Amino acid sequence: MPARFAPGMQYITRTDNTNPKSQELAFQKGDLVTIISTSQKRGWFCARHHPTGLEGLIPANVLRERPAIKVDSRLSLMPWFHGSISGVQAVEQLQTKENGLFLVRESIRHPGDYVLCVSHQGEVVHYRIHRIENTLTIDPIQKFRNLIDMIEFYTIHQGVLSTKLLKPKPKQGTKSAEEELSKAGWLLSFQRLTLGKKIGQGEFGDVLEGEYMGQPVAIKNIKCDITATNSFLAETAIMTTLKHKNLVNLLGVVLHNGLYIVMEFMSKGNLGNYLRSRGRVSVPPQQLIFFCLDVAEGMEYLEEKRLVHRDLAARNILISGQGTAKVSDFGLSQSKLLRKDQCERLPIKWTAPEALLHNKFSSRSDVWSFGIFLWEVYAYGRGPYPSMTVKEVYERVCNGYRLEAPESCPCIIYSLMRSCWEDDPAKRPSFKKLKEKLEKLKAGNQ
Repeated sequence: MPARFAPGMQYITRTDNTNPKSQELAFQKGDLVTIISTSQKRGWFCARHHPTGLEGLIPANVLRERPAIKVDSRLSLMPWFHGSISGVQAVEQLQTKENGLFLVRESIRHPGDYVLCVSHQGEVVHYRIHRIENTLTIDPIQKFRNLIDMIEFYTIHQGVLSTKLLKPKPKQGTKSAEEELSKAGWLLSFQRLTLGKKIGQGEFGDVLEGEYMGQPVAIKNIKCDITATNSFLAETAIMTTLKHKNLVNLLGVVLHNGLYIVMEFMSKGNLGNYLRSRGRVSVPPQQLIFFCLDVAEGMEYLEEKRLVHRDLAARNILISGQGTAKVSDFGLSQSKLLRKDQCERLPIKWTAPEALLHNKFSSRSDVWSFGIFLWEVYAYGRGPYPSMTVKEVYERVCNGYRLEAPESCPCIIYSLMRSCWEDDPAKRPSFKKLKEKLEKLKAGNQ
């Protein structure tokens, strides 16, 4: 199979095939398909057609990779949200008097609530959206988790409104993320997504096991409040630009009552839990080097892309069914300084001193985190600084304290850790150098 095609991966069709031969797929230009397997027919694959769910043969020469989504601050899952504008300004925005034209704004009279403004029969009707506990509602009957959920409902059902919501009025300067994702082939169908059991939990929602068109997947179910959507759009956009065997692969995004990020399923879970549950008897030292090398290769790729992960830790390294370690969770991946709210979410025990003290992030601050990750691996999943509080870690590390070697850790590995913890970031090795050193260790142990 050509290197750029792989089972489970999605591709866009370059042309139409509206009159297929026996066993071939019918498709139109721009359709999304998933490769299932190679075919006995050279240069052809068995594939699943997303619009119809049908399976059949398709030639490689009609397939192209999906284009990346540009990281753009104008992208919005809620282009109809205009923020803090007055009722008069909302009327001005909807002055075309087009039935069903709508926008949502923050309530000035009732801080914390919102207002849905809808054009109907030459007038603009204002509906106050009440925030009650963790739900949003216009009437006592229909309650919603978030604004996206509410708007989606009222585009299908009129409910208590004077009209269904027919057309959003975008805020000036925004771009519809839904349109951009769909155009590039990254928008998946909720109808083809099967949600399974919960396998993890993050700050903004649960991680679920599931299936997409019969393929095992992991699904981040994002609680889409206004502050969270931009963060996860940025994460999604970054993931569309990345393709490496040691990075968790993004399959696509589903928009339904919020946001679902659909990723390849890593059946053996995160590396921290993997090591803790199996221990030294089941995971030999040689395997530890394989895991570390996998992660170094994935991080070298990010380094080349000039992307900073900022949250490298064993909990964010996932293990495939074949035992490959892959870097995941790009929620803090950026190329610029973090905002104040992002700084408050930093994993202190894994973060370099210059990042803690001066908000300075780089690939070399990721190298510091890689040193902590090495410690976790050779401590078989134990958390770093086990007897210290976060406050103590912050104070002592910034004053020069460094972790002692884990029990039975080879001296050469501990030396590698210490090189990652140089106070001067410029003196720390690059991920390229770390990879080379780990490759030598791997070769010496074979």
